[in-house]
Amino acid sequence: MSVMAKTSEAVSTGAREYLTFRLDQEEYGIDILKVQEIRGYEPPTRIANAPAFIKGVVNLRGTIVPIVDMRLKFNCAQADYNSFTVVIILNLRSRVVGIVVDSVSDVMELTPDSIRSAPDIESAIDNSCILGLGSVGERMLILLDIEKLMSSVDMGLVTAND
Repeated sequence: MSVMAKTSEAVSTGAREYLTFRLDQEEYGIDILKVQEIRGYEPPTRIANAPAFIKGVVNLRGTIVPIVDMRLKFNCAQADYNSFTVVIILNLRSRVVGIVVDSVSDVMELTPDSIRSAPDIESAIDNSCILGLGSVGERMLILLDIEKLMSSVDMGLVTAND
Protein backbone atom coordinates (compact mmCIF):
# COMPACT_ATOMS: atom_id res chain seq x y z
CA MET A 1 0.00 0.00 0.00
CA SER A 2 1.41 3.40 -0.95
CA VAL A 3 2.01 6.17 1.57
CA MET A 4 -0.72 8.29 -0.05
CA ALA A 5 -3.24 5.43 0.15
CA LYS A 6 -2.30 4.79 3.77
CA THR A 7 -2.65 8.50 4.64
CA SER A 8 -6.07 8.83 3.00
CA GLU A 9 -7.18 5.60 4.72
CA ALA A 10 -6.09 7.00 8.12
CA VAL A 11 -7.99 10.24 7.45
CA SER A 12 -11.17 8.41 6.45
CA THR A 13 -11.10 6.18 9.56
CA GLY A 14 -10.15 9.02 11.92
CA ALA A 15 -7.01 7.13 12.94
CA ARG A 16 -4.24 9.09 14.65
CA GLU A 17 -0.60 8.25 15.16
CA TYR A 18 0.96 8.17 18.61
CA LEU A 19 4.60 7.96 19.62
CA THR A 20 4.80 5.35 22.36
CA PHE A 21 7.30 5.40 25.21
CA ARG A 22 7.94 3.60 28.47
CA LEU A 23 8.11 4.90 32.01
CA ASP A 24 8.89 2.16 34.51
CA GLN A 25 6.45 -0.67 33.62
CA GLU A 26 3.85 1.50 31.86
CA GLU A 27 3.56 2.41 28.20
CA TYR A 28 2.31 5.85 27.17
CA GLY A 29 1.38 7.46 23.89
CA ILE A 30 1.50 11.08 22.73
CA ASP A 31 0.30 12.66 19.48
CA ILE A 32 3.12 12.26 16.96
CA LEU A 33 2.37 15.74 15.58
CA LYS A 34 3.62 17.28 18.86
CA VAL A 35 7.02 15.56 18.55
CA GLN A 36 9.86 17.59 17.04
CA GLU A 37 12.68 15.08 17.54
CA ILE A 38 14.08 12.33 19.77
CA ARG A 39 17.55 12.70 21.28
CA GLY A 40 19.82 10.70 23.52
CA TYR A 41 19.90 11.85 27.15
CA GLU A 42 22.55 14.37 28.12
CA PRO A 43 22.65 15.95 31.58
CA PRO A 44 21.00 19.38 31.43
CA THR A 45 22.15 22.55 33.17
CA ARG A 46 20.35 22.70 36.53
CA ILE A 47 18.17 25.73 37.33
CA ALA A 48 18.09 26.95 40.94
CA ASN A 49 14.79 26.55 42.81
CA ALA A 50 13.14 24.64 39.96
CA PRO A 51 10.84 21.74 40.94
CA ALA A 52 12.64 18.38 41.21
CA PHE A 53 10.97 17.04 38.05
CA ILE A 54 12.48 19.87 35.98
CA LYS A 55 15.98 18.55 35.46
CA GLY A 56 17.25 21.81 33.96
CA VAL A 57 17.73 23.22 30.46
CA VAL A 58 19.70 22.34 27.35
CA ASN A 59 20.74 24.50 24.42
CA LEU A 60 19.18 22.97 21.29
CA ARG A 61 20.58 24.77 18.25
CA GLY A 62 20.24 28.16 19.95
CA THR A 63 16.91 27.45 21.70
CA ILE A 64 16.91 27.02 25.48
CA VAL A 65 14.76 23.96 26.19
CA PRO A 66 13.46 23.03 29.67
CA ILE A 67 13.83 19.30 30.38
CA VAL A 68 11.15 17.49 32.43
CA ASP A 69 11.87 14.04 33.88
CA MET A 70 8.50 12.31 33.45
CA ARG A 71 9.55 9.54 35.88
CA LEU A 72 9.82 12.10 38.67
CA LYS A 73 6.67 13.92 37.53
CA PHE A 74 4.64 10.69 37.61
CA ASN A 75 6.19 9.47 40.90
CA CYS A 76 7.79 6.41 39.30
CA ALA A 77 10.54 4.55 41.09
CA GLN A 78 13.84 6.27 40.39
CA ALA A 79 15.25 4.85 37.18
CA ASP A 80 18.82 4.82 36.02
CA TYR A 81 19.93 6.96 33.12
CA ASN A 82 21.24 4.45 30.59
CA SER A 83 21.71 4.03 26.85
CA PHE A 84 17.94 3.61 26.37
CA THR A 85 17.05 6.84 28.20
CA VAL A 86 15.93 9.45 25.69
CA VAL A 87 14.62 12.99 25.56
CA ILE A 88 11.56 13.59 23.40
CA ILE A 89 11.63 17.18 22.16
CA LEU A 90 8.07 18.51 21.88
CA ASN A 91 6.79 21.56 20.04
CA LEU A 92 3.78 22.80 22.00
CA ARG A 93 2.05 26.06 21.09
CA SER A 94 5.35 27.32 19.64
CA ARG A 95 7.19 26.47 22.90
CA VAL A 96 9.84 23.77 22.83
CA VAL A 97 9.98 21.40 25.84
CA GLY A 98 11.90 18.16 26.37
CA ILE A 99 10.67 15.14 28.34
CA VAL A 100 12.94 12.40 29.70
CA VAL A 101 11.53 8.87 29.30
CA ASP A 102 12.95 5.38 29.86
CA SER A 103 12.74 4.43 26.18
CA VAL A 104 10.80 5.08 22.99
CA SER A 105 8.89 2.08 21.64
CA ASP A 106 7.40 2.91 18.25
CA VAL A 107 4.74 4.86 16.40
CA MET A 108 1.27 3.31 16.50
CA GLU A 109 -1.83 4.18 14.56
CA LEU A 110 -5.01 4.01 16.62
CA THR A 111 -8.57 4.34 15.42
CA PRO A 112 -11.19 5.97 17.66
CA ASP A 113 -12.84 2.59 18.33
CA SER A 114 -9.57 1.21 19.79
CA ILE A 115 -9.48 3.97 22.42
CA ARG A 116 -11.47 3.67 25.66
CA SER A 117 -12.04 6.39 28.23
CA ALA A 118 -9.79 6.19 31.26
CA PRO A 119 -11.34 5.17 34.59
CA ASP A 120 -11.85 8.04 37.02
CA ILE A 121 -9.25 7.13 39.65
CA GLU A 122 -6.78 9.09 41.76
CA SER A 123 -3.32 9.08 40.16
CA ALA A 124 -0.14 11.12 39.73
CA ILE A 125 -1.55 12.35 36.42
CA ASP A 126 -4.50 14.75 36.34
CA ASN A 127 -7.33 12.77 34.68
CA SER A 128 -8.04 15.69 32.34
CA CYS A 129 -4.57 15.10 30.84
CA ILE A 130 -5.40 11.49 29.90
CA LEU A 131 -7.11 11.18 26.52
CA GLY A 132 -7.93 7.53 27.09
CA LEU A 133 -6.54 4.02 27.01
CA GLY A 134 -5.55 2.64 23.64
CA SER A 135 -5.36 -1.07 23.03
CA VAL A 136 -3.53 -2.84 20.25
CA GLY A 137 -3.49 -6.59 20.69
CA GLU A 138 -2.18 -7.29 24.19
CA ARG A 139 -0.68 -3.81 24.57
CA MET A 140 -2.42 -1.14 26.63
CA LEU A 141 -1.32 2.48 26.13
CA ILE A 142 -2.09 5.44 28.37
CA LEU A 143 -2.72 8.22 25.86
CA LEU A 144 -1.66 11.63 27.18
CA ASP A 145 -2.76 15.09 26.17
CA ILE A 146 0.84 16.26 26.45
CA GLU A 147 0.00 19.87 25.68
CA LYS A 148 -2.53 20.01 28.51
CA LEU A 149 -0.12 18.23 30.86
CA MET A 150 2.71 20.67 30.13
CA SER A 151 0.39 23.66 30.57
CA SER A 152 -1.02 22.45 33.91
CA VAL A 153 -0.56 24.81 36.85
CA ASP A 154 2.21 22.80 38.56
CA MET A 155 4.21 22.58 35.31
CA GLY A 156 3.76 26.12 34.03
CA LEU A 157 5.88 25.41 30.95
CA VAL A 158 3.32 26.29 28.29
CA THR A 159 0.67 28.94 28.77
CA ALA A 160 -2.69 29.10 27.05
CA ASN A 161 -1.80 32.56 25.72
CA ASP A 162 1.34 31.43 23.87
